[in-house]
Amino acid sequence: MKYCSTRGQEKNLTFEEVLFSDIIISSLKRFRIPEVVRIEKLKGGINIIELFHGTTLAFKDLALSVVGGLIDHYLSQRNKHIIILIGTSGDTGSAAIEGVRGRKGIDIVVLLPDGRCSMIQELQMTTVTEDNVHVYKVEGTSDDLDEPIKQCFGDQKLVSKHNLISINSINWGRIMVQVAHFFFSYYQLCSNVGAPVEIVVPTGAAGNITAGCIAKKMGLPITLVATVNKNDIISRAIDKGDFSLNSSVTQTLASAMDIQNPYNVERLIYLCCDGDVERTRQIMDEFESKDKVSIPDDILHTLQELIADSMVVSDTAITTTMKTVYAENKYVLCPHTATAVYYHHQRNSDAIRGFIATASPAKFPEAVAKADISPITDGVEHLQDLPTKFLWMRKGEDWHSILCAKIENITKNKDRKV
Repeated sequence: MKYCSTRGQEKNLTFEEVLFSDIIISSLKRFRIPEVVRIEKLKGGINIIELFHGTTLAFKDLALSVVGGLIDHYLSQRNKHIIILIGTSGDTGSAAIEGVRGRKGIDIVVLLPDGRCSMIQELQMTTVTEDNVHVYKVEGTSDDLDEPIKQCFGDQKLVSKHNLISINSINWGRIMVQVAHFFFSYYQLCSNVGAPVEIVVPTGAAGNITAGCIAKKMGLPITLVATVNKNDIISRAIDKGDFSLNSSVTQTLASAMDIQNPYNVERLIYLCCDGDVERTRQIMDEFESKDKVSIPDDILHTLQELIADSMVVSDTAITTTMKTVYAENKYVLCPHTATAVYYHHQRNSDAIRGFIATASPAKFPEAVAKADISPITDGVEHLQDLPTKFLWMRKGEDWHSILCAKIENITKNKDRKV
């Protein structure tokens, strides 16, 4: 079977490859620009890799729309039903919801931290009214809401009975799709294939930069840099092997990165010790029991080969960077992308650099206003007029029990309809 690639060449592909390609193409049809990803070249060698042109205006739309399409295809073949359970610090929840809303074989339960997402991020989740979408506002941080989710996934009987999965970056499928971001970015930025390119990645739970590390291990000649906000655990881990929790999550302008327990570090450790499962488990067990662990020197050395540098960026620096880029280019950064561009202003280099733009500035009106820039409303202006639907998890309640009851109830209702 033949398939015409976008370069106009014919390639002999198997039926499965054509099917996979069709699912990907179908999943990306709702993107707001025909090219799906756009690279804006600003003054001073600032190449903004805009991954945010999907339905929810965040980079996670790229991977989650594809993962949602693949899951839906295989569920329909097997006539099965699953329940997706995720926590979000902002963008993941809305992107996951959009990837699966209205799909017959899927229900999704999303926990969001009340008051810690931007208003637009919250509305993108709470204004979805399809029956298969179940949103909880949680009185706590994004790390707090991870605990009852971990308890649910630690209950193998519950997982098996209800076909419980996650599609945030815990799910390997999402990381796999994100690897493609780095190959695409490299070939768009580099006219001389084989030459190095530096890619700066705003980093929270470390899923996207993990995908970059996998791309690098596959042979892509990129240099990776992680930028973080005041929640600096990733930077400390990379710089000196200090993987330890602070007392609490700090709320910042880059709210989707307000994470103190980035679960993809476990994947990075696994990658850096050549897939030694037992050694990875020992390191993570110590972290789980003590809330801290020193990454062994040999693993740290490999990690630093994969991620060459990191930088902690304050809210003041985020705002200053947004102002500077707007003054010089009339281009508005989201606060997360601003952490990456701030790095460019602090570290001189002749290398070709790309900066991952994780979200549209329209999702963060508070941060845009703080930078004295006129609000961006494209794609979000309708949200405040929509009805909302959500449930609460209050402080002092047994969140794990609430989740278990919700999961049981979803399955019962599905069984009645069947």
